[in-house]
This record gives sequence, structure tokens and C-alpha cells, in this order.
Amino acid sequence: MNLQDEVNIRRTFAIISHPDAGKTTLTEKLLKLSNQIRTAGTVKGKKTGKFATSDWMEIEKQRGISVTSSVMNFPYEGYQINILDTPGHEDFSEDTYRTLTAVDCVVMIIDATKGIETQTIKLFKVCRMRGIPIFTFFNKLDREGREPFELLEEIEQVLDIGTYPMNWPAGMGKRFLGVFDREQEQFVQYNGEEKETPIPYKDLENAEHQDVVSDPAYQEAAEELELLEEAGDTFSLDAVLAGKQTPVFFGSALAPFGVETFFNTFISMAPAPHLRKSTEGPIPPDKTDFSGFIFKIQANMNPAHRDRIAFLRVCSGKFERGMSVRLARTNKAIKLAQSQQFVASSGNTVEEAYAGDIIGIYDPGIYQIGDTLVTGKDHFEYEELPQFPPELFKKVTAKNVMKTKQFRKGIQQLVQEGAIQLFYRDQTESFILGAVGELQYDVFKYRMKNEYHVDVMLDPIGERVPRWLKQDQVDKSLFDERNMLVRDREGNYLVLFQNDFALRWFQDKHPKIELIDLFEVNQYEQT
Repeated sequence: MNLQDEVNIRRTFAIISHPDAGKTTLTEKLLKLSNQIRTAGTVKGKKTGKFATSDWMEIEKQRGISVTSSVMNFPYEGYQINILDTPGHEDFSEDTYRTLTAVDCVVMIIDATKGIETQTIKLFKVCRMRGIPIFTFFNKLDREGREPFELLEEIEQVLDIGTYPMNWPAGMGKRFLGVFDREQEQFVQYNGEEKETPIPYKDLENAEHQDVVSDPAYQEAAEELELLEEAGDTFSLDAVLAGKQTPVFFGSALAPFGVETFFNTFISMAPAPHLRKSTEGPIPPDKTDFSGFIFKIQANMNPAHRDRIAFLRVCSGKFERGMSVRLARTNKAIKLAQSQQFVASSGNTVEEAYAGDIIGIYDPGIYQIGDTLVTGKDHFEYEELPQFPPELFKKVTAKNVMKTKQFRKGIQQLVQEGAIQLFYRDQTESFILGAVGELQYDVFKYRMKNEYHVDVMLDPIGERVPRWLKQDQVDKSLFDERNMLVRDREGNYLVLFQNDFALRWFQDKHPKIELIDLFEVNQYEQT
């Protein structure tokens, strides 16, 4: 195949949801559909010893949650699939935000028993800011839940996006019969088994299907479907790709039911890799010269080898193992000799990759999140990845001062991953860690102990309000323990104000000093 053909068969997407909506379960079913695994694990598999394939970190298996983005690559029905399974827990939203920069579309899973939840709204807003097309899967139809029309109305009102149901459920919970597949014009019967039974509309009048057609749940759904056909919105793929309409699917990932139909329809509609913004303008995916950017760095995926893997989104051209590239930030030449693709933590050497593919490259400690790799004579960098200010801050020290070397190495590597943010004070050289939520600190302590063999102490300094300063406006005499002057890992100064009152008081007293809110900067840059 030529370069454009390779690009056209790539589908690169993330799966987002609120915790417990079924995101990791759906991912498992997609892997099973593509014959990547024989038996789907379960996220809460502590008793059986089976764990979700996409949860590779030991603490994820213990807690039954996803706390890091994982990547899965596999072929399916003539397509090359790249799935990024993101953490649902809000404490790891920054990892998710960065991951969303590497995808072309998103599958949003919503628990049909609960509707739209807080984390779903936050993640949706990030997708909206970046103009990412969204496909919706209402999960857990095999349980009693909210009415389908109510769920659609909630999406349109809360998320401000049009909806188009690709299928329509007949009943739910114990009354769940199946779904009307509007595109294929068939009723897909739910029989409690993995194999789905499609019945073409024209065959529903046959005597053998009278038990289905006569069921009150079927008849009610048929009337609702008729109403949809007459008064509902029309489907527009252009509107979907523009992020103005979301195709909606109903099903159950755990059953599983509706997953195969959903996935087949989704990959036929989902966009192939497209233009990417850079400092030299848009870069087309079929550009001959290779380029890509690093959106994630993960240390110790294989604890036996103490490895560091940088996850790279290929944006143009063809990657070949052993090729030489330039790191745009330093203009340094690098040979990419070690490269992998993944099914979660299991990596296989990859010889070549194309725009849309996600590959892992060995990091000897030279890469940073957001780095651009290029070939050819071009000198450009892809747009900066969003950075979000932390909300919690704690001083961190090693319990055993004899382990200072391991302590510093562990902090350096975990901070480079983006797992947590690091700040330090000029006077004391003490380390301060910033995080979005408490669970990030738990994971940090766990990984320091298990991967670097260092026990750490974390002392809270309370919730602080961070504001960055311009270099020429730093006056160290204006700050103290309450309004703490620190530097981030790039050496930029910022103030950790004790609270909003302290921030306002400082602004009133020193109106000429500009205080920069990173969250507002991110929102401005994405609009």
C-alpha cells in the first residue's frame, strides 16, 4: 500500500468515562473481538486472579481502577486500531488531557443507570475545546436504568451537542429484549449469550419471531422508534466529524451485547488521521517526511529492566525501526533503535508505523512530554500540550537519608512522566509535590517504594492557589510561608497563595505584578 492508503486504514481513539461506567470492560471486549485475548478479565478481579488487560500497574490490580493511560494496537477487519484507555478517576485527569491530544476521535461511555456524571462533563469539555469527534455508548442496558429519551435529552442539554441514536433499545434490565439497528435495518435480539441474533426487519413478521414481536417491551420500543424516524434529527457525518453531533449506541459491555455492532459501525465512521497544527502550519499525515510528538512517558513498565518508554504519536510519513530523527527542541540527532507497539503492558518490537499509530520508543532520559521528532529539512514543532495547575501540595522527603540518590532519581523520573508536578524553594531546596487529587500521592508513594525502594514522607501544606510570575517581576521580599515563592521544574517562578483571600489581597496591594493562571491560559489557547 502507498502512504495515503496506510493512513486511511488507521483509527486512533481514546475511551473516556466517569469511573465505573464500564470503560475498561468495553476495552477488554474489543480486544477479545479482535482475538488479542481469549478471555476478558474483569477490573475487580481480585478473587479470581483475572485482571483487566489494560490495567498493567500492580496498584491498579489491587484497587480495581485505572490510574494511567494505556495503549493497545491491533488489526481488525482490515483496519489498524490504536486504542488509548484513559484513567477515569478525576485525580488523573491531567494524564487523560494529554492523551486526548494524541487521538483523532473519542468513545464516550455513559452508565445508562446514572446518566452523565461529573468526570464525563470535564472530559467532554476538553474534547470540545480540541474539536474532537465524539461517539457515545450507553452502557449497562441489562440493568434497570433511565429512559432512553431522557438520556438523549440530558446529553443535548448538559453537553450541548446534537444526538442521533444509531440503535434503539427494547426494554432494559430483566425486560431487555435487544436493540433496533437503524443502519442495518434489523432487530438484534439479546438472549443472554455472547452471540447476538440479528433479525432483518422484513423477517420479523414470520411466525418464529412472534414471541419477540408480541412482547410489550418490543411494541413500546417500536412506537418510540417510529416517533424518532418522524420527528428526530437526521444523521450527518459532517456534523459528527465537526463535533456538533454524536452518534449514540445502546448496549452492555459486560453481557456483552451490542459491542460488536457498535465497533463495526464506529470504525467505518471514525475519521482517519488528519492535519496536525505545528509552528510551521498544518502538517498533512501523508507528508513524506516522518514526524511525531511525545505525549506520555512511562518508567518501569518492565520493572526487571528499569526501562523508560516514551509514547509517540506518529503524525506524518513512515516510521522505520533504526531510523535517525531530530529532536526539535535541541536539534540533536537520535537513532530510534528500540521501538514497540502494545497490548497494554505487553510490547512487541515494531518495524514500521504510519500516521495515526502510537508507538513506544526507548527513552535514555532525553525526552520531555510534548517533544517533537522530525526528519528531513523541516524545523517545526507540534503545538504545545496543555498543562494544568495542581490543587494539592505536599512537601516530600525520604525517610532514610542514606537513600537520597534513589530518592532524587525516583522523583526525577516520575515527574518527567507527568505523574505528579514538582516545585522547589530556593532557600531550603526542599521538594514540594503538586497533584490534582489525593490518589496521585498514593500512587507516587507506592511507586517510590516498589520501583525505587525508597519510603517517603509527605507533609501537607494545604490547598494552595498557584499563580505564575513573569521573570522580571519577581521580588522575593514580598513572599513568606503563607504566600510561598517556589520554582517549577523548568525554573519558572510561581506563588502558592494560602487561599483566594490572600491572592486577592496581594493583587490589590501589588496591581502592577501580573499573576498568571495556567488553567485560563489553556482554555484561551484551545478556543
